[in-house]
Amino acid sequence: MASLTAADLQRRHALEGAPDPFPSLNDSEPTVQSKQAYTNGHVNGLDNSEVSFPSLSATPTLKPTKAPSSWGSGSNGIRKSAVNQAPVFSSIFTLPRVELTRAGHDDKHITMGSVMKDVMAKTKTKIEASSQRTTGATTFHIKGDSERAVQAATKHITAALSPHVTLVVNAPLSTIGTIIGPKGATLKKMREETGNSIRVDIPRRDTPNPSEESTVPDQDEDEEQTLPITISGPASLAEVVRTEIIAIISTKKSRSTQRIRDVPTHILPFVSFKKTELQTEDIAISISEKDREVVIIGEREAVALAIEAVKAAIKDWESTLESIDISLPKRQHRLLTGKAAEELIAQTHCAVIPTKFDEPGDIVTLWGKSEDISGALGPVYQKAKSQYTQQYALPGPLAYATQIQTYLTRSAYLKTLLSSYPSVTAHFSSPTLAAKVGAVHVDFIGEKAQVEAVVKQLADLVRNLEGALREIEIDWLVHKVLIGKAGKKIQQFQEQHNVLLFFPPESSESPVVLLVHDPLNLSPTGPSPVQKQAHLDDVQKELLKMATDAADVKSEIIKVESKWHSAVLGKSGTTLNAIIGEDKVLSIKVGSQAKLGPSALPLGQDDILIRGPSSEVDRAVREINKIVEDAKNDEIDNGYSVEFEINREYVGRVVGSGGAAANKLREALGVALDFSDDNDEKEADGKSKKKKTGSKCHIKITGRKENAEEAKRRILAQVEKLADETSEILKIPRSIHSSLIGTSGKYVIRLEEKYSVKITFPRETSEENGLEEAKGGRPREALKSDEVLVRGGKKGVAGAKAEILEAVEYEKDNSNTAKFTVPARAIPRILGKGGNSINTIKDETGVQIDIDKAADSDGGLATVSLRGNKKAITAAKDAILAISAEVSDETIVVVNIEAKYHRNIIGSGGQHLRELIAQAGGPTDPRAQAGLIHFPRDGESADEVRLRGPKAVVTKLKAALENIAADHRDRIVLGVAVPASQHRALIGRGGQNLNDLQSRTGVTVQFPGSRSYSSVGEPKNLAELGDVDPADLVKVFGPSASCAKAIAELSAHKAAPERREHPTKASLVTKAVSVPIKYHHAISQQGNFMRNLRSFGVNIERSQIPEKPLSRPPPSTNKTAARIDEPADSEDGVEWQVVPNYQDAEEGDAEWILKGRDEESIERALGQLAEAIDRAKAASHVGYLTLTQRSAFPKIVGTKGATVARLRAETGTDITVGREDKTIIIIGTEQALRNAKEAILKIANNNNRGW
Repeated sequence: MASLTAADLQRRHALEGAPDPFPSLNDSEPTVQSKQAYTNGHVNGLDNSEVSFPSLSATPTLKPTKAPSSWGSGSNGIRKSAVNQAPVFSSIFTLPRVELTRAGHDDKHITMGSVMKDVMAKTKTKIEASSQRTTGATTFHIKGDSERAVQAATKHITAALSPHVTLVVNAPLSTIGTIIGPKGATLKKMREETGNSIRVDIPRRDTPNPSEESTVPDQDEDEEQTLPITISGPASLAEVVRTEIIAIISTKKSRSTQRIRDVPTHILPFVSFKKTELQTEDIAISISEKDREVVIIGEREAVALAIEAVKAAIKDWESTLESIDISLPKRQHRLLTGKAAEELIAQTHCAVIPTKFDEPGDIVTLWGKSEDISGALGPVYQKAKSQYTQQYALPGPLAYATQIQTYLTRSAYLKTLLSSYPSVTAHFSSPTLAAKVGAVHVDFIGEKAQVEAVVKQLADLVRNLEGALREIEIDWLVHKVLIGKAGKKIQQFQEQHNVLLFFPPESSESPVVLLVHDPLNLSPTGPSPVQKQAHLDDVQKELLKMATDAADVKSEIIKVESKWHSAVLGKSGTTLNAIIGEDKVLSIKVGSQAKLGPSALPLGQDDILIRGPSSEVDRAVREINKIVEDAKNDEIDNGYSVEFEINREYVGRVVGSGGAAANKLREALGVALDFSDDNDEKEADGKSKKKKTGSKCHIKITGRKENAEEAKRRILAQVEKLADETSEILKIPRSIHSSLIGTSGKYVIRLEEKYSVKITFPRETSEENGLEEAKGGRPREALKSDEVLVRGGKKGVAGAKAEILEAVEYEKDNSNTAKFTVPARAIPRILGKGGNSINTIKDETGVQIDIDKAADSDGGLATVSLRGNKKAITAAKDAILAISAEVSDETIVVVNIEAKYHRNIIGSGGQHLRELIAQAGGPTDPRAQAGLIHFPRDGESADEVRLRGPKAVVTKLKAALENIAADHRDRIVLGVAVPASQHRALIGRGGQNLNDLQSRTGVTVQFPGSRSYSSVGEPKNLAELGDVDPADLVKVFGPSASCAKAIAELSAHKAAPERREHPTKASLVTKAVSVPIKYHHAISQQGNFMRNLRSFGVNIERSQIPEKPLSRPPPSTNKTAARIDEPADSEDGVEWQVVPNYQDAEEGDAEWILKGRDEESIERALGQLAEAIDRAKAASHVGYLTLTQRSAFPKIVGTKGATVARLRAETGTDITVGREDKTIIIIGTEQALRNAKEAILKIANNNNRGW
């Protein structure tokens, strides 16, 4: 027999290309076998075990022999130097069948040799292959310098040459989450282990499973619903993934789901009540009242036991439960559902079943055992009346009432109203019930007072809605265009016509748009219903014109056999999403199962309805027809791929944080994305290499052709936008960063939104950046402590940079600081009531003030920190130290005064106290007066009045208060009988005679019928008066001597009424004064001047009254609008206009006659009138200051008008802050107007400054 060589043996066993079983003994390094991805001899799912691939012979290990010298055995011969070779990794695997029929990207058929050549070039490996003729299997031997390169080559060969198959695994719903893994980790790992050559598609849970559509299980036990998981890719790798998924499923099959169907409605509450008793850790019980079924999920054995227990309980209830019907108002039914029903069944062992809310009727059915029902009636009635309920019917026919309901819900008016009444809840009647009864009702539940208040406000609103509602129909596809492109125009509808627009939710596809004349923005004399309808007519006309111009919408139905609908839809609707496009201006409904509007005709089984702009409809029809044609010709290749490159710098933004952007694209279009570049291959040996600037990233998109092309278009569009992006690092001291960022980042957010940039400040510590990276987020840029990164479009970065640097300069100028200490007890005075004092100092100086309140209050010191420019800091410090010095001279004295005298001592609005403080030499400013006298509050000693202030002032106040208290203690109430017919004459016109009497005698006189008549108490001499008629009894309250004097005068009037019928006419003092008519309005101050004179007994009669009412010319409308790209603290856009005062006033003089009880009061009135005339003459001009926004107005007005009052006093002007516009009116001299304007703008700029 002829001898056989190793090559002959390889050919006989079809093992050409297999590794040499007898390697050369001269190899300096042995071959290193590659580590395998799987144990037991499997490489990537391919059998590589010794059993399947035995060695060709069991050759014993040979000991290496010394190679002879090239020059003989002598020691002096030249020897070859040893060569250090890198380790060699290898892998051997066999493909049972090689598929070479699939075309490459250039539509040319590929060969195994070309595939091997490409893989070797790409992975830097050496590949040898041998085929077995009998079985058709092909064995590949791969060698490489790294294990990673060998594994990559194995995956490439398997993916390129294995037959592509599609496998389906039906997975129970409960296992889907485990198969996908946290954030898709398990699926991602499967794809990576197979070289991303395997595609695993899991449909959404709402996608019907074709295998389950035809059968509906009738049995109580369900084999859990399944979803078909599709695995596509090379056969061997697909089988590996399928095996892994089946293994995951097998670990979850011990669970079972069983149902008890058709449970009687009245028994479900009893099952629900017993659920907590039956439920354990091994099972979960859920009850569906809608489907009338009980579902139990959990461990199979525990589920079976629970099912038996529930069935037995249901059978027992069916035989023992009885019912009784009671009648309760429908609005009270809501108090017997939900938690209330659970409480009742626990308390009474009876279930309460009200009439369905969709059905009219007042019947409530009570179910329970006969011995329990009678005892349950009381608790049910009590629960039904546990809260006050009231039903409010929306007026008008059903259509009008429905419009009101739409406005109340869409405008959130009712929600806002109820937020002010936390105990009240509101419930609209269901649409079904409203249609049956022909009306819409609102049920209110809560406390009676709050419910009635809510109903009253709602009724007022509904009245204002009369003539204010209208519905128009506009194709719902145009709504998005109107809201987007015409958004500013729609906003003008509200500004010009006071009309709001409410578009329906896009998902409803409803064409009805509700127009509402806003009832919440009406003046007290609002427009009539006719005027409202006119506004609605104008808006409707413009809106319909805009809708006509917005889009040429049309509908088209095309016929497509239902069997091809799946091709049009795509997996999970991905193909349909690609057809509709990113703007979603199309509506496509497929087949008879499509959900259409109530008025639309149903679609046929083979119909596809397309609606939208004409051009888009035509495009969609062409694409659908092409998809169907391709499906019919079986030419659709879900393996279609498109490849292109982008710069590496954009990859992170395209992929998104944690792959979010790429995953979103995959889900929307159903494509596979693969990002790779040359660096990935060059790093196969484990050595990191620096990425070259401007290097490219290769992107491969695999999927349906239309979807892949759409994904490519979207990525390139995003890259084009990113190409314009730039970044710049600004050097800014860290101490200024917090001011630039603002509270909760509001200043930096404003800049980001204004310029469309991203501004990044450095982290506090480097550990924070590392922590964020460890959590899986993208690490922050590595910035130094004084660096700020601005990234975005070139124009936006330049604008943001300029504004930031401007703000930095401002902060540097205003970042001077100063610290000093003040006594801790001076802090309350420095702050002032409600912060008034400290806020005034801040407004006047523009300084930021921080006070450390943690100091010891017992004689300790508190630290005050100031921040601003040097001049302002000095002024603020002097003001604070001045207040502190006043506190140092303070003393505290307590005066005991009975609580019953406190009200009289304080006076109306504190007037008596203010006069008392002024007489004692105290301050006249109400804010400074506030802390001098403190009357007791709840929880304090009722009689102690505490005085705190300078010693001299406190001493005088104490003496004055003690005198007043002594005077009050001596006061008594005496009565005098005066015929009721004389009371009017005693009181006099406007109470003048009564005021004169009280002023002369120092008493208070109360006539029957006055508000305080009963509160002064009973007369001390009531017994002496006998049976006096209560209508004639006049009470006199005051010191005993004064009371006697007043009673004497009243008695004298009673004795001679004829003689004293007009007691004051003869004694009145009169004085005539000539006053220019044009000053009348300025002097009268809307009647305040006259009322002030009457307070001390002086009346005025005018010979002539101005015919023209007071009016101010409106400011000029030719102002320039503020630029939107200017900073918020700029004065640009502020309008200032000064016009002469009295320019249109009437000329001439009028005679004013002053009448008073004595010369002293007349002289006092003359003095005040002269001062008023001088002020009116000085008010020579009127200034109109129009700001860009009203946000600064509260700061200008101040707490209770304190700031504007201060400005009036300091500038000598009359300042009126507009309530409905942005204009402030200032009246005074020209110089005073300028001073007032500067002071107001200073406050406004401090309020609006962005830093």
